[in-house]
Formats: sequence, C-alpha cells, structure tokens
Amino acid sequence: MVRCGRAVLRKYGNFIDDLRLYVRGGTGGMGYPRLGGEGGRGGDVWLVAQERTTLKTIRDRYPQKRFVAGTGANSSVKALKGEKGKDCEVHVPLGISVLCDDGKQIGELNEAGERLLAARGGLGGSLATNFVPCKGQRRIVRLDLKLIADVGLVGFPNAGKSSLLSKISHAKPEIANYAFTTIQPELGKIMYADYKQISVADLPGLIEGAHANRGMGHKFLKHIERTKQLLLVVDISGFQLSVKTQFRTAFETILLLTKELELYKEELVTKPALLAINKMDLPCAKDNLDELMKQLQNPQDFFHLLEDEMIPEKTLEFKDLIPISTYTGEGIEKLKTCIRKLIYEEAERENEEYQKKKLLLLQTSEEQMKRS
Repeated sequence: MVRCGRAVLRKYGNFIDDLRLYVRGGTGGMGYPRLGGEGGRGGDVWLVAQERTTLKTIRDRYPQKRFVAGTGANSSVKALKGEKGKDCEVHVPLGISVLCDDGKQIGELNEAGERLLAARGGLGGSLATNFVPCKGQRRIVRLDLKLIADVGLVGFPNAGKSSLLSKISHAKPEIANYAFTTIQPELGKIMYADYKQISVADLPGLIEGAHANRGMGHKFLKHIERTKQLLLVVDISGFQLSVKTQFRTAFETILLLTKELELYKEELVTKPALLAINKMDLPCAKDNLDELMKQLQNPQDFFHLLEDEMIPEKTLEFKDLIPISTYTGEGIEKLKTCIRKLIYEEAERENEEYQKKKLLLLQTSEEQMKRS
C-alpha cells in the first residue's frame, strides 16, 4: 500500500544517490475480549535489493515516497486469531546504505534478494494489550547509494577519464575539452574475448579540497568506497583547473589525488591501484614521462620541493603504471589486461585469506573438543 506524503532528495543531472522515505508498519487488528481472540499483527515494510533498480525509479514511480504496510485483521467469531496485515516491499538498488534520519546506519543491501526490515508492524489486540491493537513503527529512512564496481576511475577534471571509459567499454559518457564534463557517475563494462566482464565507474573529477566537500567532493568520493580497485588517470602534461589556480605537474597531481583520498577515508589508499598516464600523444610527453618515472621511484626525494599540505601520510603503491593515449589508442589493450590481472590476483589473495581463516577456525574447534 502506498500513500501520499513528502519526499526530500538530492540529485545532480539525472542521477540520484540519496533519497528519504517515510515508512510505517501496519496497525495491529482489534482483539475479541469476550472470546479472548487476538487481532492480527500489522504488516512490515521491507527494503529488498533488486538489480536494474535505481533511486530515480523509486522517485518516478512513487512521487510521494510514503510506504505503509497493511493493517492486521480483527479477531472475530469465525477467526479468533486475526491474519497478519500485508507486508509492503520497496525494491531498492544494490549498494544501498540505510540510515535513520539522525544518520545512524540501520544496515546495508549489497546483493540481489537481500532484505532489510525498515518498519515493523504493530501487535494485534490481545489480553496483554487489553485487546487494543498497537500502531506500527514509523520513521524516516535515508537511502544512501554507493556504486558497486570492480574499478573506480579517479582523477582531476579533464584528465581523460570519460574518454578512457568510452575506449575500454560500451559506455557513452559526454566528452568535451573543458573541465567538469562529467557531472554524474557513469558505469561501463569491459568486455573480454572470453566473455569475462569487469565493471568500471567513471567518477566526476575531483578538485583540491574535495575531502572537505569542495565541489561536491563527498558525493563523488563516497562512490570510491565500494570499488575493488582504483585506477588513477593523470594528464602527463599536468593540470590547472583555471587561471586563478596553481599549475600542478603530473607528479603533484598524483600526490594531491592520494592526499584527497587519504583525508576523506584512510582505507581508500590501501586499495589495489593502477596508474594510467594519459595524453601520451602530446608533444614532450616522452620527456615528461621519463621525469615522472624518476619521481615515482623515490617520491620522498622530491617532497622537499612541495608544500606540506600536498604530501600524503602514505603514498599509493601502484601495481602497474601504463602510459596511454585515449586519442590514438596507445596502451589501451595493455591497460585492459592489467585491470583483469589485478582483479584476478586480488580475488586469489582474498580466497587464500578466507581458506586460512577457515582452517584456523577448524583447528581451534578441534582443540576445544579435545580439551572437553
């Protein structure tokens, strides 16, 4: 059952990653005092993770965002035990964090079919309640979407992330020669010859101060949290946001991106990472690359040339560095191979860790049984 109410949402472009809903469990049914009958319990409101569902779908289908479960059946002579009210199911996308209105997290939904109780139905009237039914739980819940992808593209504006996504996948992001072309996250899939698929998320360009929410930094950085690996995309010729901002070399760009990730959430810099050096078709790209390679081999040797606020506590350890050109196609196939290799290696490592923990648990259990 869906009723009218008020909705609050945040969006950019047509992409919505934050949505508030009003949910209310059904009221219980009336008890039957004369015969000791018990009313049915009110229905529950459930959030159910479903593929190919978006927060925009919920907004468009249910503009008022008010979800109320059914009322429990009253006790009667024909049925002393009233039937439970009808549950209300709300289909939500994968990768949802569910929070109370005060910001406290209730739970997460990451796999298709996972369910989360959003509002419990009220008890039916019985002897314990003097046969008076209870109202269902009611509250505002916030759905916070964090994209789930194998690879997250990270870089400053105009580094060529959208061009790269269009080269390695079937996605068609907007591409132009000015900063902030991408104003909403884009998802694409790399398709390999053996039908293996790897999902890639192109996140809008960060700016210095993104960790402090400059330029909607938090809206973009949060989507990196659920990616399995990072792919930093850097312009070999450097980056300057505008004439009013300082020019940054490719080396400084890498350090600044690392710093922004670290300040937002330290765990992000521990993720497996690759580095794509883009725009190798430009003049002087080879000389710039040689200089960058020297700097990356021993980055600490160059820290004295930089401002203190630019230097991260921990530098990203790149599994591989791939020079590319999205214009000529140079290095694209090698990059796709490296992405797949790193995904495979991390999956193997996680599997080994899981097996070790399982074996340790089994050994501990056997030792406890011998002692007893």
